[in-house]
Amino acid sequence: MTKFPHELQPGHQDPNPDEPSASPAQGAASYEQQAHGEPPASESSSVAAGEPSITEGDLRQEAGLSDQPAGEGPTDSAEPSLQAKLAEREDQLMRLAAEVENMRKRHAQELANASKFAIEGFAEALLPVADSLEMALLVQEQTYEGLKSGVEVTLRQMQQAFERGRLSTLNPAGEKFDPNRHQAVSMVEGQTQDPPVPSGHVVSVMQKGYLIGDRVLRPALVAVAQ
Repeated sequence: MTKFPHELQPGHQDPNPDEPSASPAQGAASYEQQAHGEPPASESSSVAAGEPSITEGDLRQEAGLSDQPAGEGPTDSAEPSLQAKLAEREDQLMRLAAEVENMRKRHAQELANASKFAIEGFAEALLPVADSLEMALLVQEQTYEGLKSGVEVTLRQMQQAFERGRLSTLNPAGEKFDPNRHQAVSMVEGQTQDPPVPSGHVVSVMQKGYLIGDRVLRPALVAVAQ
């Protein structure tokens, strides 16, 4: 604190003399440096006099890391082998695609042939039946016994052709009525039949039905007991 002359005792001096104040020009220069973000003269001098600054490369080298960017490596030697493998895989894919296309065409042709010639085996089994009927018509003088015998032979040939074609007969007389295989055309009194037929059973067959495997080709026309 500055003391005025009249406050000083004789023979004593001010222990805290005032420091010399800065001139107006120096204050303006200091204010301009702070406004532009420049460090004071003392700080800049200390940085200039200190050690050189440490770069990012120095830190990576000190940590034992390579300056080469991540993800990059010595690909010059691996590139030829990689291209060879890619070419080999491409060739394999082309061969597989060709095999699949050939297989598809072959299966399509087989399906077309199966659809076109599915009846070939059954038609071949019917040829003897046609031959027998033509021979029967060529006979000028035909007796009843001869005609009956010829018809029986032709019928057996027909049944053999049906068996080869997996064609079976439905003759459900006395069986329980099945709407999936039988078609009822009339209802009769079952108890008046000889022998009596239980209710819901087939009394008589008016027309036989046929199956191809397990599929109904034609239902049997039947009369059902009440």
